[in-house]
Amino acid sequence: MPYTEDRAVWAEGQGLWQHLPADTWRDWTWQLKNRITTTKQLEQLMELTPDERAGCEHANQKLALAITPYFFNLIDRRDPDCPIRKQVIPRAAEQVVSDGEMLDSLGEDEHSPVSGLVHRYPDRVLFLVTDRCAAYCRYCTRSRLVSNAQDYNFHPEYEEGLRYIAAHPEIRDVLLSGGDPLLLSDAKLEHLLARLRAIPHVEFIRIGSRIPVFLPQRITPELCAILRRHGPVWMSIHVNHPRECTADLRAACERLAFAGVPLGNQSVLLRGINDDVDVMKALVHRLLRMRVRPYYLYQMDLITGGAHFKASVRKGIEIIQALRGHTTGYAVPQFVIDAPGGGGKVPLNPDYVESVDDDAIVLRNYEGRLYRYPLAAGEPAAAAPGWEPAFVDR
Repeated sequence: MPYTEDRAVWAEGQGLWQHLPADTWRDWTWQLKNRITTTKQLEQLMELTPDERAGCEHANQKLALAITPYFFNLIDRRDPDCPIRKQVIPRAAEQVVSDGEMLDSLGEDEHSPVSGLVHRYPDRVLFLVTDRCAAYCRYCTRSRLVSNAQDYNFHPEYEEGLRYIAAHPEIRDVLLSGGDPLLLSDAKLEHLLARLRAIPHVEFIRIGSRIPVFLPQRITPELCAILRRHGPVWMSIHVNHPRECTADLRAACERLAFAGVPLGNQSVLLRGINDDVDVMKALVHRLLRMRVRPYYLYQMDLITGGAHFKASVRKGIEIIQALRGHTTGYAVPQFVIDAPGGGGKVPLNPDYVESVDDDAIVLRNYEGRLYRYPLAAGEPAAAAPGWEPAFVDR
C-alpha cells in the first residue's frame, strides 16, 4: 500500500513508560540515563529477529547501541521492516565490509589541521565538539569516531580549534557537529558560542543535530535562550521518515524557531526506509508544517558495513523529479553525494536541459514539455564548458 500523509500521525505519549510521572518523562537527563543500550534490555521490550540479535551481539565492535525511551516508542515492535526500527537496531550486515567502503569515507582526517576540526572548503570549517549522541544511527558517517566503539579515542581540543579559527580570517562559517553538540551542557555550549561570536570574521554559526528527533525534551527554554543570545544560530536537524515527525518534535522545532533559529533538514536516502516517492513527499510536507525547510537529501556515504542501507542513486533522482513541479519549491531538497575521499558535496539533478545551441536553450519542464529560451547576445554556445547537461537517468 503506498505511503500517504494521512497514515503519518503526530505520534505522542509515553508508550511503554506510561507509569512514569509526566515530569520525569519530559526530563531530558532521565531520557539519557535510561537509554536502551544492551541486548538484554531490548529483549525485555520486544522480540528481536535472529538478524537483529546477531547485530546486537557485535554492535560494540563498530558503533554502540543506544536508543532513548522516547525514540524507542516510535518503533513498531511487531514489524521487522519498521523504518524507525531499521535505523537504530543493529543487524548482522553491519559486520560485512563491501568493496569501496571506508572507515573515513569523507576524508575528514586528511583535512583536519588540528584535532576535531575539518577544513575542507575555503571559507568554512567543521568543528567536532563531542563523540557522543543521544542515540546511534546504524548508518552513521562517523561510526569510526562516534561512541568510541572502534577505539578511535577522539578528544576534541576546543582551545586549539578556536585558536585555528581565529588565526584564519578566511573562515566565515563554522559548523558545530560531532557526535551531537546539543549533548553538551548549557554552560559549555554557551561558552563555545560566545567564543565563536567574539571572532570578528566568523559570520555564520551552524549546529548539526539529531537531538530534536531523538530527544526533543532537550530543547528547553534555557537552551533556546542561549541560542537566541548568540544568534543567529542556524540548525540542521536530521529526519528520515514521516513517523519521526511527532507532536514532541513539532513542539521542539517551534521553540527553536521562536528563539530565532532558522531550521533546515538533512535526510539520508536509505534503502527500505525512505527510498520511495510517497514516503519522501509525506516527509517534506510534514517538515514544512513544523517550520523546517528540507535542505539536503544525501546519497549514503560509503561507510564500512553500510551496504544494506545503500539505495540507488537513480532512485534519489527519481524522487527529486517527482517532487519538482508537483509540490512547492520549498519542499524540494537538493540531492547530493558527498564525494568519497573528501571531494565535498556534489549536487545531482534530473536533466532539465534538452539542448543548447548558438541561439537558445531548450528546457524540459516537470511535465516533460519542451520550451525554448533565447540566449543573450554573446552568451556561450552549446560546446562551451559548463553547458553540459546534468546527470540524467535514461
